[in-house]
Amino acid sequence: MNLKKVAILGPGLLGGSLALSLRKNAPDSRIAVWGRRESAAAEVREMRIADIASTDLESVVHEADAVIFCMPIGHMRALAERVAPLLSPGVLVTDVGSVKVPVARALAPVFQKRARFVGSHPMAGSEQTGLAAARADLFENAACIITPDETTDACAVADAKEFWALLGCRVFALSPHEHDEAVALISHLPHLVAAALVKTAQTEKPAALDLCGSGFRDTTRVASGPPAMWSEILRENREPLKYSINAMIENLHAMTTLLDSGDANAMERYLADVKTARDRLKISPNQ
Repeated sequence: MNLKKVAILGPGLLGGSLALSLRKNAPDSRIAVWGRRESAAAEVREMRIADIASTDLESVVHEADAVIFCMPIGHMRALAERVAPLLSPGVLVTDVGSVKVPVARALAPVFQKRARFVGSHPMAGSEQTGLAAARADLFENAACIITPDETTDACAVADAKEFWALLGCRVFALSPHEHDEAVALISHLPHLVAAALVKTAQTEKPAALDLCGSGFRDTTRVASGPPAMWSEILRENREPLKYSINAMIENLHAMTTLLDSGDANAMERYLADVKTARDRLKISPNQ
């Protein structure tokens, strides 16, 4: 894929990390970053991670080979309608949104016959936010899910895979619906569970929070993520998430039955089974 210029729309944690990673992995590419506020563009210029940092959308996307939307998904459609007339038909357009059915529904029609759109979701991030938390190695060995549907241009799919692989990702392809079902289980449910753990301790015995060790802190780390961002993600993926919550409740009920039985061997088999599954996870050291 030709990457003479890459336009990044949104200079937060993921947008800033994209710029830093491109500096490292595609040093010949020109990087342009759009910020909604001048203060955000100025911060990018101060960090010297882009060739262009501006609030002027046209100058940022002009002659770009790839345009990446790095902002809350609720803001993408309005910005896409501004961007689409500025692009040539061959431009690859993608995003980093955590929910893909709403993004595909909002963006695909806007870019139809104007650019080549395919959704993306790099499974990389942090409970930290903002450009100051950006890292060049954020995407290394992280899974990235691209989400074409039956209308997606095959060359756009190939170019999206190449783009994320260039940044060090392990690239997978799922439909938007399959993606949302999967991340409900492995990303969105864990966030709710972490929040519920903290809320349960806070409600039942607040003083216990002063006693917690690394196990509780590690298990609930993601609950420190930005509430506004996560509220939007959870609402947008509510149906797959509700299914995942009910499945979790069923597993908790099964655990209650197991505890009531007093069967030590059954408990050990249960824990051994989940340990084996957990130990097989491929986890990036940067996540």
